[in-house]
Amino acid sequence: MKVGLFGGTFDPIHNGHIMVAETVLRKVDLAKVIFIPAGIPWLKEGRKITSATHRLKMVELAISGKSYFELSKIEIERPGATYTVDTLIDFINETNNTELYVIIGLDSLADFPRWKDPQRLLSLCYLVVVPRPGYPLPDIQAMENEMPGLKTRLILLNAPEIDISSSEVRRRIEEGRSFKHLVPKSVAEYIQENGLYV
Repeated sequence: MKVGLFGGTFDPIHNGHIMVAETVLRKVDLAKVIFIPAGIPWLKEGRKITSATHRLKMVELAISGKSYFELSKIEIERPGATYTVDTLIDFINETNNTELYVIIGLDSLADFPRWKDPQRLLSLCYLVVVPRPGYPLPDIQAMENEMPGLKTRLILLNAPEIDISSSEVRRRIEEGRSFKHLVPKSVAEYIQENGLYV
């Protein structure tokens, strides 16, 4: 079984996240995509992050009714900093006969050599890379020289660039501007009911 793992802060989850997950599901022929909100993302240390309770609830609302999407609390429930390689090991220990596909943006690919134990991570999964506006393709050959075997584990997705970001959603809310077209309806309602990002 081929399963996608889609990690992120999801602060908040937006329509772009849903579109990316649906595109990868279809193009890579996955059985499902599991959304994994980060606990304490080490690459975002120092930035104020909305509580895990709110972020989990927003993801739950966003994927409700979509049987091919799941929510995992694995990184929220793990104490300390969040590392993808640890999450992969946990998933492998829990599942049998499953190929794991980690979904990342082109911006994250450039950062990949800085991740914890990237070489081991590559041995555990495939990386599905989706385009991000303003981020060119890094030098894959140079990365391959640094991390042999990268090319065989990389799936560069030919998909439209989705120009939505969580920071844009937060900024619009802070400024009192319209944001409801950027997030699922249930998420917009939850944000307003709970006074988030104001």
